[in-house]
Amino acid sequence: MRKIKTAVIGVGYLGKFHADKYASLPNSELVAVVDASAETAKTIAAKHNVQGLTDYQPLLGKVEAVSIAAPTTLHYQIAKDFLSHGSHVLIEKPITVTVDEADELIALAKKNKLLIQVGHLERFNAAILDLDKEISKPVFIESHRLAPFNPRATDVNVVLDLMIHDIDIILDIVNSNVKSIAASGAKILTDSTDIANVRLEFENGCVANVTASRVSMKTERKMRLFQKDSAITVDFQNRALKIYSKGDKEMFPGIPEIVGQESVYENNDALKVEIIAFLDSIENGTPVRVNGEAGRRALATAIHISKLVSE
Repeated sequence: MRKIKTAVIGVGYLGKFHADKYASLPNSELVAVVDASAETAKTIAAKHNVQGLTDYQPLLGKVEAVSIAAPTTLHYQIAKDFLSHGSHVLIEKPITVTVDEADELIALAKKNKLLIQVGHLERFNAAILDLDKEISKPVFIESHRLAPFNPRATDVNVVLDLMIHDIDIILDIVNSNVKSIAASGAKILTDSTDIANVRLEFENGCVANVTASRVSMKTERKMRLFQKDSAITVDFQNRALKIYSKGDKEMFPGIPEIVGQESVYENNDALKVEIIAFLDSIENGTPVRVNGEAGRRALATAIHISKLVSE
């Protein structure tokens, strides 16, 4: 089996897990990790017996694929440098700070025939992977992504931190242009929006009501989708998919019974699935599940919402 030379740029809270996956996969040769903290880079490098650096420049042109898990403000320049030197990139969400930056990376990747995969991790949750075959034409969607306060991710607002996961999934599922957006939010513990609600209306008639909070007392990551004759609940946190639909019998005269089925996915390492898919796309020349265009679309929508909630 051919081994793809890989590296991880940024091995803090999330990046260290990227390094773990690359080091464990048979078709990956993790050659280096990079972090602004020399101590962090040294610790993760020693764990995997690879090179630990504080500057990624020596790796340009030396690796075939990289994960970029550095702060969002650094995504554009790091990705641009690696794409310019022939490396495929997996960029943690959001893809960049601005839409223009995303457009430039997408154009550069196309020019150099390279892949961009954006790390919208929930797209690799087993419940979502199974949802594809159940969705026909949703008419109403509601989602709740709630989390207790964590100072780790306060460099961006809750829309770009948490809600963007659901925005990406909803845009992919509905597959229609957004007609209108109404949003509101509030600053609770930080100087940026900590809780937000948005209503998305699509040209095909679907409506999505999306709530995200990073100042809640509980953790919840659920999405409910309604379409003709069925309702579907996705529990991202517990990796469960529930489907309710009309049965053959009647609950009351003229009223069909409602039957339900539930699937629970006990062992789903979404990050590992994501990285396996990324490497498979590199090896086989197949499209990635979440490409640069999808990342750009989610970013553009999240930026629009962010402007509305800050007004």
